[in-house]
Amino acid sequence: MKPALNIVNESLINQSFAIKQMAGNIPYLGNFIRLHYHGILVVEEGKGILTVDDRSFDMKENTIFLWSKGQVYHFGKQAAVNGFWISFGDCFWEKAPSSASNCKAVLFNNAAANQRLEPNQSEMAEFRSLCNSLLAESEKEQYTNQIDVMAAYLKIMMIKLANIKLVEEEAFDSQDYIIYRRFMELLSEQFRHFHAVSDYAEMLNITPRRLSELCKRCSNASAKEIINGQIIAEAKRLLQFSSCSVKDIAYQLNFHTSEQFSHFFKKNTEIAPVNYRGHFINIGIEI
Repeated sequence: MKPALNIVNESLINQSFAIKQMAGNIPYLGNFIRLHYHGILVVEEGKGILTVDDRSFDMKENTIFLWSKGQVYHFGKQAAVNGFWISFGDCFWEKAPSSASNCKAVLFNNAAANQRLEPNQSEMAEFRSLCNSLLAESEKEQYTNQIDVMAAYLKIMMIKLANIKLVEEEAFDSQDYIIYRRFMELLSEQFRHFHAVSDYAEMLNITPRRLSELCKRCSNASAKEIINGQIIAEAKRLLQFSSCSVKDIAYQLNFHTSEQFSHFFKKNTEIAPVNYRGHFINIGIEI
């Protein structure tokens, strides 16, 4: 059985929000970190490798990385970043005006699809200015409604990030997108228990066909593809970062048998679970 990697849980943050200016330094450098918060990493200058779940990225200047709670990330020992690091929890986000919620859903409900954004120079300059303003606000002596002001800045950032992603703003308030956003929220909470499109369609009081059609319009992926992707992402994390047996992982993800899980995993990844785990054992990971 594969030994579990030493994963460190992200530390709790006062008021579920933090912004840091980075000057070459990286928190938890060399460790594997399971995120407790959503995060935005603004890389003005950077070097080295960032791994999020099972995907690795070369860090370079003028890039923005997004990650969501539950993901596991790791910076190689040679990594360095100049820029900003923003962490926020759902309870902090609730202070942001509701009109920004669709922007957050676009970016973070399927974080793997939006892990790295590459803004142009004008967009990056604007985002850097917002980061500096938010940092300055966070460093002021505490006053009434300060949290609300910081949440408003975060709302602006989310709208700007969604625009970088080229999501049409007019789609945010459409009925289809409101349902899609609710579907993604339900999926993040229930994917370990429910795997069928019909399950989520029933929770949303719509037909499975309509759910699939609106998912296709809002994300270019069917509801089934989105559900399977969420299950596979968690299965990969458990195979890579835990010592759970394939049978235990199948049980955690609500498959009836390990054989059923293995068939599902191989169908969606073209590799068996034991071989996927063995791949990481054999190649090793720079720590």
